Amino acid sequence: MRRLPDATPRGRAITVDLEGESIPAVEGEPVACSLIAAGENVLSRSVKYHRPRGPFCFAAACSHCLMRVDGLPNVYTCRTPAKEGMRLERQNAYPSADVDIFATIDWFFPKRFDHHEMFAGVPVAEDVMAKVARQLAGLGLLPKEAGPAALPPRTLHVKVAVVGAGAAGLEAARVFAAKGVPFLLLERDAHLGGRLAHGPPEDGAPFVPEPTAFPQGSVLRKATVIGLYDDEHGRYLAVASQEPEGLRLLKVYAERFLLTVGGHPPTLPFENNDLPGVYAGRAVSLLLRRHDVAPEVATLVGHGPELHALAHLLTQRGVEVAAVVDLKGPLPANAHPKACVGDGLKAHGLRGVGALSFTPQGGRKQKVSCDAIVVSVPVTPGFELARQGGAKVEFDAPAGHFRVDADADGRTQAPDVFVAGDVVKAGSAKDAAAMGQRAALALVGGLS
Repeated sequence: MRRLPDATPRGRAITVDLEGESIPAVEGEPVACSLIAAGENVLSRSVKYHRPRGPFCFAAACSHCLMRVDGLPNVYTCRTPAKEGMRLERQNAYPSADVDIFATIDWFFPKRFDHHEMFAGVPVAEDVMAKVARQLAGLGLLPKEAGPAALPPRTLHVKVAVVGAGAAGLEAARVFAAKGVPFLLLERDAHLGGRLAHGPPEDGAPFVPEPTAFPQGSVLRKATVIGLYDDEHGRYLAVASQEPEGLRLLKVYAERFLLTVGGHPPTLPFENNDLPGVYAGRAVSLLLRRHDVAPEVATLVGHGPELHALAHLLTQRGVEVAAVVDLKGPLPANAHPKACVGDGLKAHGLRGVGALSFTPQGGRKQKVSCDAIVVSVPVTPGFELARQGGAKVEFDAPAGHFRVDADADGRTQAPDVFVAGDVVKAGSAKDAAAMGQRAALALVGGLS
């Protein structure tokens, strides 16, 4: 990864401290983005086998970018804005993430390492092994200093709470605003739009409005919903809101909840798929569109329309695309010139991606050099919040994942919980917006 030569200034140039070394960064962008743009691809080591880890999803949906930031362990650096002088330390490595002696576990146990059974039943030895396993598998160290005092929580009451300001959530908010229904739109990012703002471009996708397009006070950004709970006053969302004074807990009570949280970027099961330099497709489009950071040479693997749209976007921005391997086919009419239907994927490299080998359909195995492997497949629905709220979740066998069970208007088993967008079924942004509109209209019809 590197910052593109034609990158437009997107913030003040600063430096952050990575274990005593000054690293160039851009103020306000995710610090993980600054690190990989500076050539620092290994941000930590894996918990069990101590394999090198680099960021994958840039959505806080994996643990590959966790670092110690200013003394605080297990911080998602993919979502932490870079600040002047920020102190960064890698975790789960001794003496360092570059040379970690515990990585020998991977060599000594090439098939598997089950510490639960090692020396089990052997007096004294099993106690020693348990202590060793706890040390090897610990996720970060406790902070050395006490954290800042928590801000007092705030309580809000609204008619409708909408979680997620992507295509579905924005369209629902337009409906509520047009009908005069009081609502609160909660978005964890600093900007609205989700994939509309930083995903691969889509034909016919809705536009992203400014927050001022909605009634004053109806949009809350930098607000991460962490749960849907009940108490003696009713149902409420627990929200971690990043305010100028610090992080504050909000309790948002509502009569109806519309969950448009999208999904998680999954990976694919192929050899060495955890090497630094393997990225989710939407992570790469975010890095490119919002931060002008991209690979030198990329290979893309997966299936679905976003795969080929992203390949064209990379080519347009000057990234060399070595290959596009569509795992399902057939190739669409707008397929990239380097696209083929294939399988048999394997990533090559020691501390990071150096090549990808694959077998084209009807051909012989090929190996292409690259510095990034981009995994672009439809997202896995983020069903967790809906399930916590009482919605039924079922396994979608053809898609190979779980999703929220809802009718065509987004109604779930829980009468006050509605869903729309990728949380129900992965599709285009246009599809998600249409689902958001239907769910909003159905929800309004049941309000008191």
